Parts: sequence; C-alpha cells; structure tokens
Amino acid sequence: MTLTHLDAQGAARMVDVSAKAATRREAVAEGFITIADTALVAIRDQAVAKGDVLAVARVAGIMGAKRTADLIPLCHPLPIDAVNLDLAIEPTGIRATATVATTRGTGVEMEALTAVSVALLTIYDMAKAMDRGMTIAGVRLLRKSGGRSGDWVA
Repeated sequence: MTLTHLDAQGAARMVDVSAKAATRREAVAEGFITIADTALVAIRDQAVAKGDVLAVARVAGIMGAKRTADLIPLCHPLPIDAVNLDLAIEPTGIRATATVATTRGTGVEMEALTAVSVALLTIYDMAKAMDRGMTIAGVRLLRKSGGRSGDWVA
C-alpha cells in the first residue's frame, strides 16, 4: 500500500491534487456525547448559564469544518460549498451529524469529522459546570461520495 502523504524518502508531504477533476464531493460524519440527565435537561430547556448550547455548538462545528486545514497539518484548505450540522438530543446524550460538501479535487471527510468533533467539544465546554463526566465517543465517517475512489458507506 502506498501512503500518499509520504514522499519517496518517507518525509511528510501535502498531496498534489491539481490534476484531479473538480467534482462534487460530500462526506457525512457523526459522534455522540453522553451527558448526565440533569445537564441534558438543562441543555434541552436552554437553561445553561453560558447560553443556548446547541446553537453555539452548531456554529462552532460549522466554523471547525471551515478551519480544518488550520488544524490538520496536511489537509488542503478547501472552499466549502455547504455544511449542515444536526444536533439531536437522545435519551443519554446528544448526537452530532455533519454533512459537508465541496466541488473540488479532493474530499471533505476531514472537514466533516472536524465539524462533529468541534461541536461535541463545544457542548462539553458549555455544560462542564454541570457534568464533568461527559464522554465523547463514536466519532466516525458514515459515508462519502465523489472523487476517484467513488462512494463509500460505513
């Protein structure tokens, strides 16, 4: 197997995507944060002292997707065509699902994963005074479409 982020000498490099066709590419990622009942109710009822947790987390996740190349060293800075971040309250916590799209020569898997991660970290930050035992888990790519490798589904 050839690792695209290493050159012939094994040094890290940014992959040259200039010859790749600019096509629509989309990625969907998810993650979950487990939250104590009292904190989850406060988030649902918008009774957290720091403000509307879900609204802030949604904006943070979108910003995270747009800034992925600043965080992951070998990611290409991409023009993001769309980011949708869904935050669903479930019985034991909140599920974040991010869908990111671009029309470019490389995919947006890292942007979708970053959006989910930043949204969940923001929830933790805003609710930690009520529950320091929150657990973030299951951050993963659900599917991606477009590009030379085609579609992929978990």
